[in-house]
Formats: sequence, C-alpha cells, structure tokens
Amino acid sequence: MPTIETALTRLLDIQHPILLSPMYGTSGGRLAAAVTHAGGLGMFGAGMQPKEMIPMWHAETGNARVGIGFIQWRLEQEPETLDIALDRKPAAIMLSFGDPTRFAPQIKAAGCKLICQVQSVEGARVAADAGADVIVAQGRDAGGHAGTMRGTMGLVPAAVDAVAPIPVVAAGGIADGRGLAAAVSLGAAGVLMGTRFSVTQESLQSDSMKTVITKAKGDQTAQTRVFDIVREAGWPSVYPGRVLRNEFFERWHGHEEELAAGPALPRTALLATAEDDYTQRVVWAGEGVDLIHDVPTARELVERIVAEAVAALRCGSGMVRG
Repeated sequence: MPTIETALTRLLDIQHPILLSPMYGTSGGRLAAAVTHAGGLGMFGAGMQPKEMIPMWHAETGNARVGIGFIQWRLEQEPETLDIALDRKPAAIMLSFGDPTRFAPQIKAAGCKLICQVQSVEGARVAADAGADVIVAQGRDAGGHAGTMRGTMGLVPAAVDAVAPIPVVAAGGIADGRGLAAAVSLGAAGVLMGTRFSVTQESLQSDSMKTVITKAKGDQTAQTRVFDIVREAGWPSVYPGRVLRNEFFERWHGHEEELAAGPALPRTALLATAEDDYTQRVVWAGEGVDLIHDVPTARELVERIVAEAVAALRCGSGMVRG
C-alpha cells in the first residue's frame, strides 16, 4: 500500500507517520503492539497507574517496538518509575504536561528517543531546548486532558516554525485520514491520535463506552475539571479534560468549588454508577468524535487512515493549476 514518508517516519524507523497516544486506562500493551505492527508507533500509558503495571503492559507487547508515556507532574512524584521504563528499552519515552528538562538527560543518556507533548509555542521551545527528538503540538480540541489556549489548526504551524527542524506531530481532534493530510499540509511530520484509537478492538475501554463514543457528536464535548475533582485525580487546573457532556457535567460544571468542598455524596454516586450508565461516569472524547462510527482493529484503522490521507493529498495536488 502507498504510504507517507516524513521526518518522523525516518527518525523513528516506522512505516506510517501515526503515533498512538499513551492514554491511561486505554492504551495497554496489546493496543500499543497492534499499532506498531500496523506500521505506526504504539505507546502505552504509565502516567496515572502504579509503577508495577509497566512490566505487565510491556510484557503484553511481545517483541513490538513501543514507547512509554508519562504525565510529567506525576513522574516528578515518583521519579524512580522512569528507571523501570528505561530498563525495558522502549523505542521512545513521551513526556506530557510539564517542563521535560529534569528528565530529558536521563532519557537521552539511555539512548532513547524523547517525545514531548506541549500545549503552547513556548512549551515547544522549552521542549526543544531540553533536547526533544519529537514535539507533539496538542490543541484544546483533544479528548482528555489538554491546554485551554490554542486549537490544533493554529498551534501546529506555529510550533513547526518555532522549533524547526525538530519534527512536530499534530494532536487534537484528528480521527481520520483527512486529519493526517491536513496535519502534513500544516508542516507537521505526523499525527498522534487518542480518541480514535480508544475505539478499536484492542483498546482497554469497555464495549459500552466504545458504543457511546461511536454515537457521540463533537458538539457534545466540553473541557471541564469536575471529573478530576470528584475523582481526586490531582490534575493541575491548567489542564482540564475534554469529555462528553452528561448529567454529572451539567450539575457540577461551573460549581467546582462547591463540588470540592461538599460531602462525599457526589463521589459515592459517581462510583456507584452501573458500568453502562454514562449519565454520571466520565467519557473522555475529542472534538473529532463525529468521525468515529465503528470499532476496527488497530491495523484496519491505521491502513484506512493512510489510504484516506494519500487520497486527500493526491486530490489536493490535482487542484493546483499553472
């Protein structure tokens, strides 16, 4: 099949410029391996789970070259977790949500590629100065946690200009091959996708949650802190999470102080919700959720995205005259 060669594919020695977002509770070893075997780079998330889970997820990848993703502020609380990850000799370590300067030398000294996800142009410059091999420019369109200031369309080309020649990867609201084609046209060297990969057969998400996402619309999404507050997740307020609006959101969004100071009743109600009841439980989803209608394997999805992107780029080139 045709493919798209970029600075990212050459640097990471992958066939397709597609990265799996290392999502906690979604991107386990099986999904990471499946994306890698399909020609992209799979990564599993080590950010919010016990460090003892890293060997388990890594064992599930078999012989696949995968990366491991960390949430920067969590890693600062348990820095020894990075040693456990580097002992597995991952293809890359991805750091998100913080200044990577503290951990970059250790990662680079281990001969591991450093991927840094940022939410601003200044963050991209900090990551570049720290020695990032790849910079992911994440817009507020993204599902789950992100910044609030910049959308993907504006952030990506600005980050490309700011840190060239370091490859920049686009993230946020990308769910099909048109998104990959658009990212490449903006100067990005590839894409990192989360919500779309969460609805694949290898994803750790429940079947009921996958079904909810396939029926959702981007207009139903919003950034909020209420689910982090009720779960006592510790996320800094500058990184709200994009979710599907539900009854819990409508009751508590805009009343964060009341939720944080109130009794345990909201938390008890949330935890007691049935598995297939999403009136209270959180569903992380990006603005590109409108484009998700099925539950393919990771390989089927990667191949589809690449074929769609190639078709879009060829169609676009056909519009040029003179």
